[in-house]
Amino acid sequence: MNTLLEISQLVAGYGNALVLDGLALRAQAGSIVSVLGPNGAGKSTLLNAIGGVLQAKGTVRFDGEDISALPVEDRLMRGIALVPETRELFGTMTVEENLLLGGFRPRQLGDPAWRAGLETSYALFPRLKERRRQRANTLSGGERQMLAIGRALMGQPKLLLLDEPSLGLAPLIVQDIMMRIAQLSQTGLTVLLVEQNARAALNISTYAYVLESGSFVAEGSATELMHDERLIASYLGA
Repeated sequence: MNTLLEISQLVAGYGNALVLDGLALRAQAGSIVSVLGPNGAGKSTLLNAIGGVLQAKGTVRFDGEDISALPVEDRLMRGIALVPETRELFGTMTVEENLLLGGFRPRQLGDPAWRAGLETSYALFPRLKERRRQRANTLSGGERQMLAIGRALMGQPKLLLLDEPSLGLAPLIVQDIMMRIAQLSQTGLTVLLVEQNARAALNISTYAYVLESGSFVAEGSATELMHDERLIASYLGA
């Protein structure tokens, strides 16, 4: 596999508060890489720095290009899509209207068939098609997460940054969302998944990092971390 994303010496924070201290991470094309860790470890900050939402120091290489100095809009146009923890939906707009807004990148690139992404999102999340005329603010928590992911997919990204997709969802819905994320990687999409639900994330991941207080304290294949008793007891829950 080719390395799609590589970051090195990444430093980021808010004002004088340092959150990330010299991180290095790689994600191979078509893989699911998870970043695990407790609340406040810096996981969301990492995604925001990669997506360009937050200014950071260090190097971010994407698809062979140094994008460290690029603003969020340019990173989006190169194929990086961020689904934030808050989902950021337009509540008074319908499901389909929210999805269509996600098609900005292929529209700008001149793809005449960009609307075909609707059927891709509907195939992945059939419930969205059933509710395509409903307003987003009438959806359940699980449906809103599906819509947020579906909208990101409308941009035909190469890299999907997912921030806590299981947050606030019932276990059965979490299982369904994770299964859909696994399906996405089978299409060649690369996923960087930030999660507190370590077991759910490791079950679908290729590789994983454990983040604590702004530094990676462990990394390895998902299988290795799943069976590392020390890590399970210390970071993943006994």
